[in-house]
Amino acid sequence: MPYVEGFVLAVPNDRKAVFLQQAAAAAPVFKECGATRVVECWGDDVPEGKRTDFHRAVQAEPGEVVVFSWIEYPSKEVRDAANQRIRTDPRMQAIGEKMPFDGRRMIFGGFLPILDV
Repeated sequence: MPYVEGFVLAVPNDRKAVFLQQAAAAAPVFKECGATRVVECWGDDVPEGKRTDFHRAVQAEPGEVVVFSWIEYPSKEVRDAANQRIRTDPRMQAIGEKMPFDGRRMIFGGFLPILDV
């Protein structure tokens, strides 16, 4: 099974076009570094919970939309090597300087799939 790196973040609704443009520019770099799939999902039906929810997880502010993303790699080793390359890639550094969201509130992690049907 592949290895999955997942992300949840809050993007100002009026920055959606900028976010999509940057995500579209970053996706080929991830794929060049070994990713097999890059998915960006704009929040559409993200309810607020009584104890916890996606909004609280990223401290979403009024006017921000929760974004759920993931990148698939053939293995954790490929993901680890890709992340090393991505950190030093000048294209990604340029994208990182103009992020349309507060990266300090992004949550992320690596996951081993245990069921894929």
